[in-house]
Amino acid sequence: VLLAVTTLGFDISGLELWLPLVSGARVVVAPHEKVADPGLLAGELARVGASVVQATPSWWQMLLANSRPSLAGLRVLAGGEALRSPLAEVLLRSGAEVWNMYGPTETTIWSTTDQVSSGAGLSIGSPIANTQVYVLDERLQPVPVGVAGELFIGGTGVTRGYLGRPALTGERFIPNPFTDDGSRLYRTGDRVRWLADGRLEFLGRADDQLKVRGF
Repeated sequence: VLLAVTTLGFDISGLELWLPLVSGARVVVAPHEKVADPGLLAGELARVGASVVQATPSWWQMLLANSRPSLAGLRVLAGGEALRSPLAEVLLRSGAEVWNMYGPTETTIWSTTDQVSSGAGLSIGSPIANTQVYVLDERLQPVPVGVAGELFIGGTGVTRGYLGRPALTGERFIPNPFTDDGSRLYRTGDRVRWLADGRLEFLGRADDQLKVRGF
């Protein structure tokens, strides 16, 4: 049972609506007034028997700060913002199974995931099925393990581009230099590095972009 708490204007709501249904699970759409009230939402988690909830780290922080929800056995999907270690540890201590989700809107919806373990350090994990990721330098060459580079994403999730903005589309969506099938890579602007175990560590932005409440 996935309790859907995300507004339809946010792309990650697509996962909440369709993934449970195509997987043989059930989706329960939480009423807006309950999503906005941590106390009511904690009750809704128990009432519907939710086993999976996806939300931003800010949302999880709000829920924990203003209520005492029972999260034992709940699969927590945290994405849309950077997940911080203190919040992840609190969620783990509550008995939840925590997953860190990463993916720009342009690569629909998540591109990499990682199950979080206590004290193991946070990463954005490895690519999901039908997704390829590359850590490249300024010459679009792969960098070694442990060296920072920019993250590029390919695969079936890469969107067509920006409607009515061909120049920006050409800047951010480039021909994939590693295949000859005509596919493209999305240039994320995020700096990452490969860890020795094959996971990706997020290091920050390669430009001056700021994210405020998801925008």
